[in-house]
Amino acid sequence: MKLLLASTSSIHGHSYLSYFKNAWINHFTGLKGPVIFVPYARPGGISWDNYTSLVAEAFNSQGIELRGIHTYNKTSDAIKEAGGFFIGGGNTFVLLKTLIENGSFNQIDKAVRQGKPYMGSSAGTNIAGTSIGTTNDMPIEYPPTFKAFNWVPFNINPHYQDPIENSTHMGETRETRIQEFHAFNKTNVIGLREGSYILSNGIDHFLKGELSARIFKPDNFPFEIEKGPLSI
Repeated sequence: MKLLLASTSSIHGHSYLSYFKNAWINHFTGLKGPVIFVPYARPGGISWDNYTSLVAEAFNSQGIELRGIHTYNKTSDAIKEAGGFFIGGGNTFVLLKTLIENGSFNQIDKAVRQGKPYMGSSAGTNIAGTSIGTTNDMPIEYPPTFKAFNWVPFNINPHYQDPIENSTHMGETRETRIQEFHAFNKTNVIGLREGSYILSNGIDHFLKGELSARIFKPDNFPFEIEKGPLSI
């Protein structure tokens, strides 16, 4: 498999998809078909058409063809024509429910396992792991399962934020939420900070970008891992 899993599409002070532009351009170079964009997560309730237009502008500026999966009469036609896939951020529950209901979950899974490159950001990164149990999103829709693609043998918490020292905020931190997850699950979790991303072939995984990642294992203290191989 050829996976590029980003914490976010944008970071402060950078235009859309620009902070890891070289990585995704290289990821999608030389395709025999368009990159199929899946807009189902709908950040902020944006329409599928408007979301796709935003992404297409970034891709077209680099000479890479992109087309929304929803513009095909059948999702199977989109998957067949695809040179690769990009699933963007938004609400992970809405994303997974839509993928399952229209049949594209299994179709995309098969295509990626057969070698078509995949890029995810935020929600699109969540569903590459074992489950969506470490998403930050509100469950505004109810998918029939929380099981994800399981392309990588761990979960990811995109947009991971460290506790703020001396903060008076009384709500749970990301670390607390992941501890709650581990009270019921044994899957390792990567806290992926904004500005970082993971490259993986499904077996070997590499942390890229400017920041370290926070690693959470059941019944263990969390620890930092710097850029390079992820052996978890």
